[in-house]
Amino acid sequence: MTTTGLPSTKQNILQYLLKQDKSTAQQLANALNISPQATRRHLNELEAEGLIEYESIQSGMGRPQHLYQLSRRGRAQFPHSYGEFAVSFLDTLAETVGEEQVGKVLQKQWERKAAEYRDRVGKGSLQDRVAKLVQLRQQEGYMAELHQIAQQEDKQQFIIAEHNCAISEVAESYPSVCGHELEMFAAVLPDCTIKRTHWINNGEPRCGYLIQAKYSRSQESEARSQESGVRSQESEARSQEYDS
Repeated sequence: MTTTGLPSTKQNILQYLLKQDKSTAQQLANALNISPQATRRHLNELEAEGLIEYESIQSGMGRPQHLYQLSRRGRAQFPHSYGEFAVSFLDTLAETVGEEQVGKVLQKQWERKAAEYRDRVGKGSLQDRVAKLVQLRQQEGYMAELHQIAQQEDKQQFIIAEHNCAISEVAESYPSVCGHELEMFAAVLPDCTIKRTHWINNGEPRCGYLIQAKYSRSQESEARSQESGVRSQESEARSQEYDS
């Protein structure tokens, strides 16, 4: 298990939930021979760390019971070989169809990922979109942080710092995927320039990206207003076409 630094009781709780799938606090307390109060304290801490989640089940007239289970992040704490499998698969693919075709496959994968990110990030303000992008990266295990830095000529600037590479084994063997990440960010934020400031593959402690708006706040606001006007006109035209 890779839960380095977790107290043994917390490790035992995670291991129990891995085997049993779901459990109440009382069942955990009985199985691990610890007090219900201590069990609930550990469960609250594990939930705050994002390692477990619960659903409330109503039974009878009393208070609903919480059924605890591992979150996706909690399951990721246990040993797995996804990265090793992915690298082995890409190696086999390269031997079979050639490295050029592997490059095309990776390019297509990042294009699909960029389309998914665009749909989920939406069309809000730049700050909102960057924040949503960081949230998506956090959910995928990159330990991403967002920092807004001083503006230049009324143009917003952000730093995204990623303290963990969720695809580190693939990135080490196929560093081109890191270039595709830059392309992906640029596709998701077409009104920005994206520059890499730090790179784990270079031995640095994190990957960093400088995001700079191409336009000033006033220009961005004007562009959104124009886009909204176009959408309204298109909607009105469709409505008139339907009425006729």
